[in-house]
Amino acid sequence: MTSARVPGSPLRVGLLGYGLSGSRFHGPLIAAEPAFTLAAVASSRTDAVARDWPGVRTGTVESLLADPDLDVLVVCTPNESHASLAGQALRSGKHVVVEKPFALDADEALRLDALAKERGLCLTVFHNRRWDGDFLTVRQLLEQGRLGTLYSLESHFDRFRPQVKDRWKEQDVPGGGTLWDLGSHLVDQAVQLFGLPESVAADLGRQRPGAQGTDWFHLVLRYGALRVVLHSGSVVHAPWPRFVLQGDWDAYVKHALDPQEGQLEAGLRPGHPDFGREPVERHGRLLASGETVATVPGAYGQFYRQLGAAILHGAPVPVTALSASETVRVIQAAIQSDLEGRRIPLPPRD
Repeated sequence: MTSARVPGSPLRVGLLGYGLSGSRFHGPLIAAEPAFTLAAVASSRTDAVARDWPGVRTGTVESLLADPDLDVLVVCTPNESHASLAGQALRSGKHVVVEKPFALDADEALRLDALAKERGLCLTVFHNRRWDGDFLTVRQLLEQGRLGTLYSLESHFDRFRPQVKDRWKEQDVPGGGTLWDLGSHLVDQAVQLFGLPESVAADLGRQRPGAQGTDWFHLVLRYGALRVVLHSGSVVHAPWPRFVLQGDWDAYVKHALDPQEGQLEAGLRPGHPDFGREPVERHGRLLASGETVATVPGAYGQFYRQLGAAILHGAPVPVTALSASETVRVIQAAIQSDLEGRRIPLPPRD
């Protein structure tokens, strides 16, 4: 179990892994939130950790799991290890943040949820794109009923990366490929807006020469008359709109990705007046009325702010394990759909 923390002192965080998610997202966001302090990192990239976080110690995964001075562990290792390390961290008495995808099996995700509740610990999943400005704007438009009855939503996350890179995310390994990587974001946003779909139909591809993992996907989620299309390609010169929504009163079109990842990479942090804000030329618009819709500022800082309130004051965690398990369930159905060439129903759980 963790040692007694001095009242009023920051929660001590250990990062398990220091790849893109640990260095670009978690480290800066933890540092920007007064309730936390980054205390240790498990990584072989000791030079990078020392450069970015002077004074923060490095160690092995095993040493951080056993460290009684750490209050929170953040699992940002390869996808296949997320569930196992989350379970070990909970059993060591630590609150846990897990990078998306939460797990590679929805039932395993639910078992972790039960373990956290049994131990009285906070368990949450870093679905940061719930705080993308474009997604917050879409949610606001739907809540306001600006589009009328919605009949379709298309969500794209396209890239131009024609060369396959030698990294685990692009290999034929459990949790590899863009469906688990980018698809986790798109599926989670859809489930947040509309809940679990009635069924999932999917086409998954390996298009680039030498591709080992999925690098193209197209999912259709059914919600009665509503269709939600989630798509990603790796050889897309000019990306399609990030969002296209069609309703009987109006339609909304939004280009360009949320700016927060780029801002974090450039050194901008939550709390800066420009963080999460888009220039006017990147705002979306309503097609029937011709109105430009100001993008709601993105707010990645909310994740650790809400987590701090959950740990210290019993507030809800920013992303529940149950909601993250639903995203995993949809992705599993998409994989089954592609393998079997049919639409997969998603009946409610008992």
